Amino acid sequence: MSGDSLLPFTRPSIDEDTIAGVAEVLRSGWITSGPKVKEFEAELSRLCGGRPVRSFNSGTAALEIGLRLAGVGPGDEVITTPLSWVATSNVILEVGARPLFVDIDPATRNIDLARVESAITAKTRAILPVYLAGLPVDLDRLYAIAGTHRLRVVEDAAQAFGASWKGTRVGARGDLVAFSFHANKNITTAEGGAIVLPAESDIPLTEKLRLEGVRRFGEDGMDVDVVGGKFNLTDVAARIGLGQLKRLAEFTEKRRHLARHYFQCFDRSLGCELPPQDFENSNWHMFQVVLPARVKRADFIAKMREHGVAVGVHYPAIHLFSLYRSLGWREGQYPNAERIGAGIATLPLFPAMADADVERVSEAAKRTLSQMRR
Repeated sequence: MSGDSLLPFTRPSIDEDTIAGVAEVLRSGWITSGPKVKEFEAELSRLCGGRPVRSFNSGTAALEIGLRLAGVGPGDEVITTPLSWVATSNVILEVGARPLFVDIDPATRNIDLARVESAITAKTRAILPVYLAGLPVDLDRLYAIAGTHRLRVVEDAAQAFGASWKGTRVGARGDLVAFSFHANKNITTAEGGAIVLPAESDIPLTEKLRLEGVRRFGEDGMDVDVVGGKFNLTDVAARIGLGQLKRLAEFTEKRRHLARHYFQCFDRSLGCELPPQDFENSNWHMFQVVLPARVKRADFIAKMREHGVAVGVHYPAIHLFSLYRSLGWREGQYPNAERIGAGIATLPLFPAMADADVERVSEAAKRTLSQMRR
């Protein structure tokens, strides 16, 4: 990967066996939801401690269905973080509920669980935490809060497939857990997602909500008793996912190796805030730094591109988007999320990178920030 070409901030690794497997699916004539989806879901279930899993065409769909399974609807409130991809809160609006944002812990960049209980009201129905860059929140504390206040939990683990908490894989415990398999995630189906269910009894409703609310029976029986969507995963996507799952351990090990190398190479004197050095729980979906306040992120991104390095933005604070301002949120409400959302920058991190690429990024950051400082 080293050289003078533009180094992207992420790139999926699709092997030839997977490409050949996709070709087989295409030749089979069964390219939408079918046997490969069932196989993919079974493998996901195995990796999540045997819990039932159903797949979707996006992580956003998985989150929305999770909220509906949790009984969240009009008039309800859902506690979540203002520092995430906007889908996290959009799905709350989609089901007719209202987000209750809670500021983040500036060290972990995840929702500050110490602030959650004071935000709970009589209308609060669920907590929706996000595991930014693949680092889970303290799951013991999260579920203690939820249990005390009788709240459902819908975990936005979109970035955390392959992560763990105290030795237990994310998804193998808890309530409803949603994953994303978007092209930039640690494993991908090109587009896709999944939800881990707390009980087998949740499967029938999940499957109806996934495909227009339809329930089939007998040779020709069909009924619809709930409004569903068009959220099913295809066999083409599932075959990509099956190939990726075989390499999950390899990908995670490589990401952790590259993250360690960043900590060895990145110049601390540049004034950036580095992520927590968690090599036990995080899957290292992203390596993110927070730029010094005096540095304009747009200028940093442009100058890094001149050095052949692409930089991502994950994410601006949600409540400052026009939609959320129109619903009553304003600047100054969540200062930690606002500061970090304005300065966070995602550096390249993906399995096909070499140590030399990390060194190249670190050197480019040093040159860029030193130049901007002058």
